Amino acid sequence: MLIDDTPEIAELLTFSLRDLAHQVFASGYTNAVNDLVLEHKADAVVLDCSAYDMSEALFDSVRSHPNHAELPVVIITDTPEQAEPSLRSRKARKVLIVPKPFTGAQVGRALAQLLE
Repeated sequence: MLIDDTPEIAELLTFSLRDLAHQVFASGYTNAVNDLVLEHKADAVVLDCSAYDMSEALFDSVRSHPNHAELPVVIITDTPEQAEPSLRSRKARKVLIVPKPFTGAQVGRALAQLLE
């Protein structure tokens, strides 16, 4: 499951992850992320929102769902210095940060590491 608020980046990242043999369902920013995770039986979530607080809100939403407490999450952010302490304070597990600028290969490696 890919949540990205920039359609062009979502499209490029979708192609890149599919080239790495991932099945991808992409959506724009949505509060219905848990419904989408359940509907598409997602094994992991990639969050790429222009503002970290948007990704943070989605992360909290996903992790608050009882079935998604351990769902692997990759957060792509241009403010890793903000994301890292925020995730540490939540004692977040099975989450990796990919700093911007990023490549599809970096996101693919993060997913592979989380899904091992």
